[in-house]
Amino acid sequence: MTEMVYGTVPVRDGEPVLPKWWRTIDKWSMSCVMILFAIGLLLGFAASPPLAAKNGFEPFHYVQRQALFGTVALMTMLILSMMRPDLVRRLAVIGFFCALAAVIGLPFFGTDFGKGAVRWYSLGFGSFQPSEFLKPGFIVVAAWLLAASQEINGPPGQRLSLMLAVGIAGMLAVQPDFGQAALILFGWSVMYFVAGAPIYLLVGIAGLTILASTLAYNHSEHFARRIDGFLSPDVDPTTQLGYATNAIREGGFFGVGVGEGEVKWSLPDAHTDFIIAVAAEEYGLILVLTIILLYAVIVVRSMVRLMRERDPFIRLAGTGLAAVFGVQAIVNMGVAVRLLPAKGMTLPFVSYGGSSLIAGGIAVGMLLAFTRSRPQGEIGDILRGGGRHR
Repeated sequence: MTEMVYGTVPVRDGEPVLPKWWRTIDKWSMSCVMILFAIGLLLGFAASPPLAAKNGFEPFHYVQRQALFGTVALMTMLILSMMRPDLVRRLAVIGFFCALAAVIGLPFFGTDFGKGAVRWYSLGFGSFQPSEFLKPGFIVVAAWLLAASQEINGPPGQRLSLMLAVGIAGMLAVQPDFGQAALILFGWSVMYFVAGAPIYLLVGIAGLTILASTLAYNHSEHFARRIDGFLSPDVDPTTQLGYATNAIREGGFFGVGVGEGEVKWSLPDAHTDFIIAVAAEEYGLILVLTIILLYAVIVVRSMVRLMRERDPFIRLAGTGLAAVFGVQAIVNMGVAVRLLPAKGMTLPFVSYGGSSLIAGGIAVGMLLAFTRSRPQGEIGDILRGGGRHR
């Protein structure tokens, strides 16, 4: 509790791994993740029975699977959070290339499950979405390249990371998965900005993104249909957005009551992309604001701790992971209230989905490892010309 109240605690040399981990970890962020997962299970009890009945399973079949995947995700998160940053980086590089190979193989071996986008591998007992695992790996690899480019006689990391980001975004757009492609480009842009990128270059990248979106609208029926639905002044009440909008309106401040919601019987993605609509209808604005606050605490605390970090790689990688984590949550909730066009993006740790949960555990585990307090000087010491260690 001392660290939660007063801030970071100096690390004692020679401490065993677990006591040292407990003293240096960001307990607030870790607690918020646990609460988000608990909320996801709570909402799963409401959202999964209709889907289970439709597919001929026991009422809480999907809740049990979510609990299983979530347990794996949380264990992965805790294990990664105990590792040194250099070990996390090595594992992330290996995971990145494995996920990249899986994404490249999607056009040949993947499936769309009737959703119009080839994003998954069918494993018989379940499915696997490699783009979810590609995101955290890419963030770490790009941060490594950007940090290395700042060294004397370092590699052209900025150019290489940009080429990597554009190439991956292009492959994801072909699926089509414009949401994940946008997250990749956003994560790279945030890290590039933090690394000291000139603003005119970021403006140029934004312009190219708008141009690419225009081309996608003119040549992709999948993309155009979602944009047209978003821009339409009238919402078809029989569409997912229509059901979600009505559910949020019906929920009001305190909700219609536990188990009394109707949207879960109409929305095919009530347990995944539109889980926030179930929360708003049954528990009201109070639960939605709580969920938003939990995400905000994770992102803000991570950023504050990273501001004190002297290692450029850790600072960039942590910033990228926190930014992508927060923006994914914003996009998911923004779609449900028609602030953004539909993206097919899950709500981290709340939505159902094995790939999403485990990949989220990997991303937050790496973030917790990067934001652990270490015996080092403050970043301000560098700016003031100091070098005193804590």
